[in-house]
Amino acid sequence: MERIYNFSAGPAMLPQEVLEQARDELLDWHGCGMSVMEMTHRGKDFSAIIAQAEADLRELLNIPANYKVLFLQGGATMQFAQVPLNLLAGRSADYLVTGAWSKKAFKEARKVGSARLVATTEASNFTRLPDKTEISLDPDAAYLHVCTNETVHGVEMHDVTTLGASVPLVADMSSHILSRPVDVGQYGLIYGGAQKNVGQAGLTLVIVREDLLGRAPANLPTMLDYAVQAEHGSMLNTPPTYSIYIAGLVFQWLKGRGGLAAMERINIAKAKLLYQAIDASGLYHNPVDPACRSRMNVPFTLNNPELDDIFVAEAKKQNIVSIKGHKMVGGMRASIYNAMPLEGVQALADFMQDFERRHG
Repeated sequence: MERIYNFSAGPAMLPQEVLEQARDELLDWHGCGMSVMEMTHRGKDFSAIIAQAEADLRELLNIPANYKVLFLQGGATMQFAQVPLNLLAGRSADYLVTGAWSKKAFKEARKVGSARLVATTEASNFTRLPDKTEISLDPDAAYLHVCTNETVHGVEMHDVTTLGASVPLVADMSSHILSRPVDVGQYGLIYGGAQKNVGQAGLTLVIVREDLLGRAPANLPTMLDYAVQAEHGSMLNTPPTYSIYIAGLVFQWLKGRGGLAAMERINIAKAKLLYQAIDASGLYHNPVDPACRSRMNVPFTLNNPELDDIFVAEAKKQNIVSIKGHKMVGGMRASIYNAMPLEGVQALADFMQDFERRHG
């Protein structure tokens, strides 16, 4: 069966090589006579899998030794509450709202403690990042929370140093982690769901600086305490074993492709191709300030919304699927994560050009 070009925002397409290896190892992982799905998380086989996954992730992101890597459950949405529960320690935190997901994170934080809005671009429909003069930071905040890539609105922070934060920076990187090199040392904590650039749904990554551990109140449920999870090597209870295995295969695939610097070059080329197709068109429009356009999630609208359903239906006939935009934004959205090949983006650009000739 021919593979399609899946532009879903998540769960998203996985590298074909990863799927093929998972298929080949499904019934018998490395001669042990069972699937990874079946093996105990306490045994030496899975211990080797999770240890290798962590080692490869540390290598890919060049994670400093004073950071813990946690493989958790609950998705990035769980982290909207888990972060303040662990880090507030009776203080207030600053939140920068630049799209749907940072807005949700701010709302959740206010349910469990004190959170202050330092700036929002909602008035401009989240099509830009705030200017530094619009941001009012609290030097005594427990942390500053940002979403460095807004999956729904297609806004990406390419340089967090311009924020000028003097407190620990907490970043939701769900939809662009591993798409480019990151200076982990600039952050106190990084988190993200796996189902975009890391692997399959069910796994959440948390990378946290050790000095931020141990701040949770004594009455915090044990499963939510980063320090306890770190102490138990992410295996306080049964972890999402198969999702960790798949993530490990993706990490090895990324290393085999030359690491994150090589992936960034490819991702820049893919994004450039798609944005050029949009900008050169009289039918399509991307509303995001070019200075902060996302390389991973590209929303665009058609000048005539009555063509939306026709566009989606015709795209499907060309093996281009999951292109419909989020209901909050409308139009279309192409998520072009690491596993999307340049050929897939070219196929979309060619289809868009042909569609405009016939319907524009």
